Amino acid sequence: MHKSVFLGMHKSIDQINERIRDGTARVVTAEEMPAIVAELGEEGALKEVDVVTTGTFGAMCSSGAFLNFGHAEPPIRMERIWLNNVEAYGGLAAVDTYIGATQQSDTREEQYGGAHVIEDLVAGKSVELRASSRGTDCYPRRTITTDLLLENLNQAIMCNPRNAYQRYNAATNSTEHVLHTYMGVLLPNCGNVSYSGAGVLNPLSNDPKLRLIGGGVPIFLCGAQGMVVGEGTQHSPAGGFGTLMVTGNLKEMSQDYLRAATMTGYGVTLYVGLGIPLPVLDIDVVRATAVRDQDIFVDLLDYGVPSRNRPALRKVSYAELRSGTIEMNGEEIHTSSLSSFRKAREVAVELKHRVESGAMQLALPTRPIDSKKPVKPMYESTKGPRVLDIMDRQVVSIGEDEEIRTAAKKLLKGETNHLPVINSDNILVGIVTTFDISKAVANPGKAHLVKDIMKKKVITTTPDEAVDIAVQKLEKNNISALPVVDGGHHVIAILTAMDLGKLFGGRWLK
Repeated sequence: MHKSVFLGMHKSIDQINERIRDGTARVVTAEEMPAIVAELGEEGALKEVDVVTTGTFGAMCSSGAFLNFGHAEPPIRMERIWLNNVEAYGGLAAVDTYIGATQQSDTREEQYGGAHVIEDLVAGKSVELRASSRGTDCYPRRTITTDLLLENLNQAIMCNPRNAYQRYNAATNSTEHVLHTYMGVLLPNCGNVSYSGAGVLNPLSNDPKLRLIGGGVPIFLCGAQGMVVGEGTQHSPAGGFGTLMVTGNLKEMSQDYLRAATMTGYGVTLYVGLGIPLPVLDIDVVRATAVRDQDIFVDLLDYGVPSRNRPALRKVSYAELRSGTIEMNGEEIHTSSLSSFRKAREVAVELKHRVESGAMQLALPTRPIDSKKPVKPMYESTKGPRVLDIMDRQVVSIGEDEEIRTAAKKLLKGETNHLPVINSDNILVGIVTTFDISKAVANPGKAHLVKDIMKKKVITTTPDEAVDIAVQKLEKNNISALPVVDGGHHVIAILTAMDLGKLFGGRWLK
């Protein structure tokens, strides 16, 4: 127990900082706190523990850095800027830029991006700066190319608009195709579940009401002492998805807690190590920091549905996710984490050591963050095109029990290359193409009816589906037409590559 006297049922931030300075503060990680509360009770834990450290290490795409290069001779106002062939933002002052983590290389595409530039700088590697300008009276130079180290920059300030998600929905894929997403590779037919987040160690999971985390609060950011700026973009604590905007000095950061990565088929991202020390002021803080993985639930979303509002298949806890398998529809499905709990633990432990040694003191927010704010979807003044806008209503179909030669005659008329096949109730049951007919004709005697040669697995669309989704279906399935069906699976139209070519002026057609 502390030598100092515990007064009442609360502590002040000044008392805690005094204990940090004199080396008597009890600091534990958020992973340790539940067991302490179970052993000592809430009041005992409040007396015993002064600081709880948190940590997370995961892909945080909404990250980047402001850089100042200093003026060249003669000076240049940089309007287009590239760092190792990754374009950075040129709309700031003459020699300032912001490089975003997910910006991809002009030459290496998703194999190298802004995240890699940031990691290379932190690792002490040389980065090529290339810039161009139209030239002005005060900035006459038009081009520059030079190699720079992090130490050559006047300022290198990491400023991440959205980090440390409070929690993150898990992902699976109900389609029959592999999906490449920001949640990693999702196997067909719900073959795996991917998730992210540190659960019990997550900063915002340990302060869900945002009493302790807000503007001005010191944090651990990629090995440096950083600070919370305020709420992050897409901050939505009303649904349990709060985020933080954070900043720190890139020159003080370590490659141990900052890593570039590429999500196959999706793009570049930056893994960020972030931790926040939480002062244990009262019983409410004790209760919040006693959270366990089994207390933190997220939705398991079907990423096979290409919509903002993906269907939730079930609720799942971080304890289940971290166990390696979850149960769904009577089957066990393997889970895997995109974030590293081991590295999150390293962050929390390192932060613990820094607080214990007096290298970091605590502060309460100078600007509170809204703990009840919901996120809103984008306001779209003009809706994108729907299948309804371009589909061909003059669809030619054929019955499943009709002869192949009847289908051949319809196709030979040149009205279509695809024949939706319907049953006696006018419900879509298959599709035949010119290629299917030609194969049947080349092998006479093996098949006589349309149902003998039709493809029974038909990729369809609906009138209300976005054209972009229909295009994606055509590309992923390597087909050139989609039957358009209503709610009863009746064929009401057809959408072809030709229709899309008219909409996009031929740009979609290869």
